[in-house]
Parts: sequence; C-alpha cells; structure tokens
Amino acid sequence: MLKITILSIVINKTKGVFMTRIAVIVGSLREDSINKKLAKNIESLAPEGVEFTHVDINLPLFNQDFSEDNYPVEARAAKDMVEAADGVLFVTPEYNRSLPGPLKNAIDWLSRPWGTNSFDGKPSGVIGASIGPVGTAVAQADLRHILGFLNAPQLGQPEIYVANASDLFDETGTLIDERWHKNLKAYIETFAAWVEKQK
Repeated sequence: MLKITILSIVINKTKGVFMTRIAVIVGSLREDSINKKLAKNIESLAPEGVEFTHVDINLPLFNQDFSEDNYPVEARAAKDMVEAADGVLFVTPEYNRSLPGPLKNAIDWLSRPWGTNSFDGKPSGVIGASIGPVGTAVAQADLRHILGFLNAPQLGQPEIYVANASDLFDETGTLIDERWHKNLKAYIETFAAWVEKQK
C-alpha cells in the first residue's frame, strides 16, 4: 500500500501537481461534533493538491504493558496514517480547560513504543471550536506543550480559536459565517504551504 501511495505522488509531481498529505485528528468522538464540522469545512477550503485522511482516535486506553508487545491493531492503523502523512492537523474541543481524554490517549499510543514517536519532526497545526467564549484556547495551549515535547514543529500563525460556535453551521454542517470562512481559508492555505516546505 505504501509503495502505491509513493508511486502516485511521483506521478502527480511529474504532471506538475504536488500532493500534500495531511492527517486530520479530531479530538472528539461525538458523531455530531462541532470540531468534526470544522474539520470538514476547512478541508473544503484547501488549495488544489492537498489530500486529507482522518485518523480514528477511538482506541483502547493506553497501557504500557501492550505498547511493546501486542500493540493494538487500531492504534497501529492510526500510527501508520500519521507516519504516511506530510503533516498533521489537530482539530480539538476543550474539556475541563484542557484537551479531551481520547485525544491525549491517542497521542500516547502514537508516540509509543519508545523510540518510535510518530510525531517526531512531523509538521503540525492546532485549531479548535467551542460553544463557549474561550474558543479552545486553553486546550490548544496544552496540546502545543505536548507537541513541543514530541518534537513536532508547529505552525504559529495564524491562530484559529472558534468561540460561540453553536450557530456558525447550518443543519448540514456547512459553515455559514463569512468571517470564519475567510479565516479558515487563510489558515489552511498557510498551513498547506508551510507543510509543503518542510518536505
């Protein structure tokens, strides 16, 4: 599978189309998550040549006993997706003034076994939406702290803290706020170009 992916990228480059592969990690397991909607909308605004894959973080609880031997199949699949990507985009809600437990759990799996940190050197972006006024600022700060330890370079600017997000999407999950539409478009264009430069 990996050989086929690499061949596809080579062919695209010979035609003048450069594929940038972004692994998207949404920090919520909720089906109707605002952050899943945010991820979907920012993907639709990406420039040509950007490809997105979604990493499933519905994983068993991290247990050091299984991080060396009997590594879970679900965690291995998530790990492979991150390693195959050129960059990682985190789209996270904020729970109790920090990042959600399932997201931290997934990061713990993907950074193990020791010496196989999938985030090492991987360009990363962090955005998020909240129904409250804080706009995931604290969750993002905590996540950036973790990514710094994991040696994952981070895009600093622009920043995306979507506050009071309940009324920003219609019944189909489409973003209807023009200001945020413009901000998300600027973000994903900047992020994609930055990731491409890191290759």
